[in-house]
Amino acid sequence: MLNEREIESCYLGQFIPVHYHHNMLMDQNRMHGFKSAIDYAVKPGMKVLELGGGTGVLSWFAAAKADKVWCVEFNPDMVQQARKMLALNPNGEKVEVVHADAFEYLPPEPVDVVICEMIHVGMLREKQVEVIESFKRRYLQRFGGPLPVFLPEAVIMAVQPMQQEYDFEGFYAPIVQFQETTAVHPGVLELAPPSVYGIVDFTQPTDSTFSFNGKFVIERSGTLNSLRFVTKNILAVMEERSTTIDWLNHYMSLPLAAPLPVCAGDVLQVSFQYRAGGSIPSLEAAIQVAVVYQAAHQPAQRPAVYA
Repeated sequence: MLNEREIESCYLGQFIPVHYHHNMLMDQNRMHGFKSAIDYAVKPGMKVLELGGGTGVLSWFAAAKADKVWCVEFNPDMVQQARKMLALNPNGEKVEVVHADAFEYLPPEPVDVVICEMIHVGMLREKQVEVIESFKRRYLQRFGGPLPVFLPEAVIMAVQPMQQEYDFEGFYAPIVQFQETTAVHPGVLELAPPSVYGIVDFTQPTDSTFSFNGKFVIERSGTLNSLRFVTKNILAVMEERSTTIDWLNHYMSLPLAAPLPVCAGDVLQVSFQYRAGGSIPSLEAAIQVAVVYQAAHQPAQRPAVYA
């Protein structure tokens, strides 16, 4: 009999289908960002641990410099896939694929870098926050400090009011959409700039609840019918260059229960709350939106007349 966390893990992330991992291999934006960050963070001779290794590609990036890499994967199908693929690549022998639960596994010795990519937009569905928090507690108990470098190092989350097209060849369907960040999406209108509602620094204790209660000044008139969620992953901080290596998840556009006409100058109040790793419907159910100031209903400002 599976417990609640085990049931949720099968649905929310650790047992995602093999072809989904193949799609991640084909995502050049993701692959290039992680390869660059791992090349920067991993120095020759280091020990590296990857939690939730999938195909093993991120562990393989680390193996180019590291002496030893432990690649932990819970899904037995992906364990087979990772071992098969690593055997086809140089330095693959430096990666030990471990069939274990990332919530429970600790390496046999201290490590220098921990790679963990269990990341969904808004830190929903997958268990990045829980896995890292669990790892930090158990690692410090066994090995003491300091903690290893985490990759990603941090995550920045933002929300943005949008007008989203939901017409599919005449069929109206307000659905959750995931959109490439570099593509132009016809029928999509940004009504106001995004606002940051959460910053996760994996070196610090992380609250498992994210919430937002803020205002937007509408810049373009239209119909507010969705909120766009933006998730920027800080893969590595390059202090000597005062820059970062980043990876931006696809935008997630969530439809609102009731579309709301808005005009430029209106003030919009938006609030929501959800837990890290929670479901998308749980966030949708928590969203509350209201116009708290209507610019069109305010008296016109007449210029002063001087004699």
